[in-house]
Amino acid sequence: MEKKSTPIRNKIVIIEDDPGIATVLKTTLKSEGYEPILAGTGRDALTLISSHCPDVILLDLGLPDMDGGEIIEKVRTWTQTPIVIVSARNMEEDKARALDAGADDYITKPFGTIELLARIRAALRHTCTTAENDEISLNGSYHVGELCIDYRKNRVFLAGRDVCLTPQEFRLVAFLGRHAGRVMTYKAILRELWGPQNGMDNKILRVHMASIRRKIEPDPSEPRYIFTEVGVGYRMAE
Repeated sequence: MEKKSTPIRNKIVIIEDDPGIATVLKTTLKSEGYEPILAGTGRDALTLISSHCPDVILLDLGLPDMDGGEIIEKVRTWTQTPIVIVSARNMEEDKARALDAGADDYITKPFGTIELLARIRAALRHTCTTAENDEISLNGSYHVGELCIDYRKNRVFLAGRDVCLTPQEFRLVAFLGRHAGRVMTYKAILRELWGPQNGMDNKILRVHMASIRRKIEPDPSEPRYIFTEVGVGYRMAE
């Protein structure tokens, strides 16, 4: 009799020192078909990540033996596994610092189960494909809704119409498109567009973004394509 194959379950390392929250996370993920692996300290987390090769890492920043930022830096020396921060720290500076260090997403406690699972699914998509080897490399373009970023022509089209971005506006939209679904911090965008030694502030980005939204958004006050993560950066819709 032929054996049924066991479905592959995505492994998720949960780094959380609060037993109650850790239990809730483990139960929720297990009920959704994931394989949760718990770590209560940074030291244990690093050991588990290196030995289990997880598909996603859920990381609380406030751990008893080391700061979560240190874990991000250490993990990023050997793997690009998506890191989703789940933290009570809600200051914009904390979010920006974690994302700049290499985290992929940030959820503030308390959080909803629906949002958490959606962020995990987005993170898993990034483990399977990246903009550099998926749609953009195959077709030379990125599509979302009626928006098309054509990387070969250096043009952005909305419902087939060229929206006539300036060269710098195109560079900004193209950069966000290559990382669609991820929050790109102001610092990362400034570094990409104007170089690591730029002395510019976020005001120049807000000016460019206001112009871009007037051209691509049906209602700039309710964006469909490029979202603002207040005080942190911008995110292109998946």
